[in-house]
Amino acid sequence: MRKNLFLVSIVLITSILLSSCRTDNRQGQGGATPTPKPVELAVHVGSEPDTIDPTLNSASDVATMLIHMFEGLTTLDKNGTPVYAQAESHTVSDDGLTYTFKLREGLKWSDGKPLTAHDFVYSWNRAISPETGADYAYMFECIEGYNEGKLNVTAPDDRTLVVKLVAVTPYFLELCAFPAFFPVRQDIVEANPDTWTLKPETYIGNGPYMLEEWVHDSYILLKKNPNYWNASSITGPDKIRFMLMSDDNAIMAAFKNGEILFADSIPTDEIDAWKGRPEFNLQAQLGTYYISFNVTKPPLNNPMVRKALVLAVDREYIVKNIGKAGQQPAGAFVPTGLFDVDPTKEFREVGGNYYDPSGEAYEANLREAKKLLADAGYPNGEGIPTIEYIYNEGTGHQLIAEALQSMWKEIGINVTLTSQEWNTFLNTRKNGEYYMARNGWTADYNDPICFLDMWITGGGNNDAQWSNAEYDELIRRIKSSSDRKERIELMHKAEDILFDEWVVCPIYYYVDIYLKSEKLDGFYSSPLGYKYFMYTTIKE
Repeated sequence: MRKNLFLVSIVLITSILLSSCRTDNRQGQGGATPTPKPVELAVHVGSEPDTIDPTLNSASDVATMLIHMFEGLTTLDKNGTPVYAQAESHTVSDDGLTYTFKLREGLKWSDGKPLTAHDFVYSWNRAISPETGADYAYMFECIEGYNEGKLNVTAPDDRTLVVKLVAVTPYFLELCAFPAFFPVRQDIVEANPDTWTLKPETYIGNGPYMLEEWVHDSYILLKKNPNYWNASSITGPDKIRFMLMSDDNAIMAAFKNGEILFADSIPTDEIDAWKGRPEFNLQAQLGTYYISFNVTKPPLNNPMVRKALVLAVDREYIVKNIGKAGQQPAGAFVPTGLFDVDPTKEFREVGGNYYDPSGEAYEANLREAKKLLADAGYPNGEGIPTIEYIYNEGTGHQLIAEALQSMWKEIGINVTLTSQEWNTFLNTRKNGEYYMARNGWTADYNDPICFLDMWITGGGNNDAQWSNAEYDELIRRIKSSSDRKERIELMHKAEDILFDEWVVCPIYYYVDIYLKSEKLDGFYSSPLGYKYFMYTTIKE
């Protein structure tokens, strides 16, 4: 899922309700019993969303909002393990290909209307429809009928959902917890196809919270959903105010002032000062920060030029002087933390590096990069026009962009830098209207394929505009195989092709950095980058 860190654009913070509201113990006239004020938690996880349609979203910060307003058949617990949510049980056929889910009795949408298995049938088929244009449509390839445009997902009755898979899919229950697999209301969506997500009266969900107000470029306010099946277990605040902020200095100021109690962004120059403080949190994350090349744009249509650009990057300098939080220089695309055939070994350990990302190897890498350019017909970069590099605003992204500009200058390639507001940037990159762009990807579930199937021809997240028939066939074979050993071996071959053609330029493997007030209890975050506030309480 797309990662959005260190965002920057100027946001004026005018007035924010206090993050926690205390009970007013003063008695009114006549000694009336005071009414407790609702507890509200103000947090930052990202800026103005491009969309809050769970079927269309591909940003990890928005996914955090979505898991509060919608829910799938399963959800992820504190350990990232799928547990029952809208489903109360499931069975799997002996061959591992048929999943039968039993939904909980009396499920309701946030407006009180019944939610049934038929809603999942509709929603999953909507996700693969070309008319919908979902970036994550390919995630449903594991289900029969995907290629024919109608999934083999049926609802024999209101509480039963039967799913036929193409092959044994060990991560299928994790998929069922992913936002693209959340149900949406057919009558609402079809009556308001372009606007249903914009107003509380039409933004009908099934999660523990519901939309109360969306003031664009300011905040999204949620309130508890009384029709949620497990509403009594939601011990979190009555309201959650997601502040839509993109200036990381303003975010820091809001956190320091107590206007927000959680900040999912921290200015790069503040990291050293906050390390060691109880509010500073650092945890492992399954993800890679990388550079996308638009492989259709000359001279980036030449793999030798792309490889030269990859080798000319001093990753150790970037992680030590800009990242400053223990990021690991990346020598491949699939990150650390994912298992191989032998679960005692990681996929990255077995696959190894495609180049040496260490600081010690930088000078040798630089020499090879210069030779590659000469062999490609561009000695010392001569003949290569100035190339534009775009990034979404943020101090971290800007500093990395400036470092890259300097490093690529070492091999004779001149680069101009352009920053864009997050939503504009997402669409520029997705539409292929760029040469080189900042990018990032975090795991959507715990399997290496989620870093590899995105590169299929025409894939919604294939920002490189790359196409390779052999690669497409490998991904097809992986998704149709029930043999774990075969799947993993084919995934290594697929990643080999990515670096035979030098499709991407990995920079580092992510860590997740955030600031959390000591007043908060019960908060947790997953290795996928989702933040969970529904069980968070606020101490006085």
